Amino acid sequence: MDIQFDKDHLWHPYTSMNNPLPCYGVVSAKGVQLELENGLQVIDGMSSWWSVLHGYNHPRLNQAIKDQVDKVSHVMFGGLTHEPAIELGKKLVSLSPKGLDKVFLADSGSVAVEVALKMAIQYWQGRQQPQKTKILTVLNGYHGDTFGAMAVCDPENGMHSMFEGSLNKQIFAPAPITPYNQPLCQQDIDNITQAFNEHHNELAAMIIEPVVQGAGGMRIYSPEYLTLIRQLCDKHNVLLILDEIATGFGRTGKLFGADHAGICPDIMCVGKTLTGGYMTLAATLSTSEVASGISDSPAGVFMHGPTFMGNPLACSVANASLELIMEGHWQNQVAAIESQLKLGLAPAAEFDAVAEVRVLGSIGVLEMVKPVDMASLQKRFIELGVWVRPFGKLIYIMPPYCINEAELNTLIDALITVARES
Repeated sequence: MDIQFDKDHLWHPYTSMNNPLPCYGVVSAKGVQLELENGLQVIDGMSSWWSVLHGYNHPRLNQAIKDQVDKVSHVMFGGLTHEPAIELGKKLVSLSPKGLDKVFLADSGSVAVEVALKMAIQYWQGRQQPQKTKILTVLNGYHGDTFGAMAVCDPENGMHSMFEGSLNKQIFAPAPITPYNQPLCQQDIDNITQAFNEHHNELAAMIIEPVVQGAGGMRIYSPEYLTLIRQLCDKHNVLLILDEIATGFGRTGKLFGADHAGICPDIMCVGKTLTGGYMTLAATLSTSEVASGISDSPAGVFMHGPTFMGNPLACSVANASLELIMEGHWQNQVAAIESQLKLGLAPAAEFDAVAEVRVLGSIGVLEMVKPVDMASLQKRFIELGVWVRPFGKLIYIMPPYCINEAELNTLIDALITVARES
C-alpha cells in the first residue's frame, strides 16, 4: 500500500495537506476488527464515524449487494423507480415516528439536511407565508459540511466558523443544559421560549439533534427539551426538523432520538447507519402536510433531485440492514453495551484530567479538561489494539452493536488507560 502517495496527494477529512495527520492502511475488516497493513488487528470503537451497525463484512449485507448488482446497479430516479427503493420507503415509513409518511432518498447526511431546510422554506411558500425563511437551532449543534447545513452548525465554537461571512444568518438559542435524566431546568425553558417568542413570525423551522448533540460536543440532554420544542413549534406555527443522522436506528437506546420524548417531527433526517455502514445513503422524511404545502408552492414540485437519488445498490443494502434492525436484537445489544460502558468508564470520573463521563445507549464519552492531541492519542490507541479517533476535548466510542463483552472491555480499558496517562 503506497501510504506515501496517500500522504502526498489524497485529502482526508479535516486534515492539513501541509502537515497531514498520520493515516493507517486498512486491508480488511470483519465484525468489529480492522486489519491494518502491518498485520495488526484493532477493534473499531468508532463504527466508521457512527455508521457501521451490524459489523463489517456481514454476510446478509454482502449478499444484498451481490444480488442487486446483477439486476441493476443504478438508474435515474426521475420518471423511473425500482423495487429496492419502494421496499426501503415502506420500511422507513413503518419504523419512523407515526405521521412521517413521505420519503426523499438523498445521497448523504449533509444532503438530507439541505433537503429538510429547503422543504421547510418551500412549505411556507405554499402556505402563503413566504416571509418564514429563517431556521432556529441551538448552539453546540452539528448538521453537516455543506453550506445550508453549515449555517445551522454552531457559528462560534463549531468547525465552520471561518465560513461565517458566506453563510445565511440563522437564529441560535443557547444549547440545552439539563442532563438526560433530570427535569427540565428553568433556564432551558426560558431560553428557547424567548427565541420562539421573538422570532416565530420569520421562522420556517427549528432543527435539532434529538437527545445527543454529536460532533458539536457529544452532549446528552433531557428529552423534556424535545417535548417543549414540539409544543412551541405547534404554538407558534413553526416546523420541527429532527436530525437523526447520528441518533437514528438504536444508537441512543431507542430506535430514534424522538422516541425518548414520544414526539413526531414534521421533517426527519436519517443517514450514516441507514445502510449499515456499507454505502452512502440518507433519507429525509416528512408528514403529508409538509408535502402538501410544498406541492402548493409556486413551483408546484419540490426543487431537489440528486443524480444518485434512490441508488438501487444502496437501497438494497439498506433494506437488509433495516431487516436486521426489525428483528429486534439491537435492543438487547445496545442495552448490554450501555450497562458495560457505565460500569467500565465510571472510574475515569475520578481522574484529574477527566471533566465528565457520559453514557447513553451505545455511546460512551470522556470529556477531558483540556483538548487532546489527536495524532499522539490515535497512535497510543493503536498500540492498545483499538481504533479510536478523539477530537477537541472528547475521547469517545460508539462501537458496532455486534461487539462482544471481551471486545468492549478492550475498548474500555484503552480509554481508561489513555485517560489515566493524560
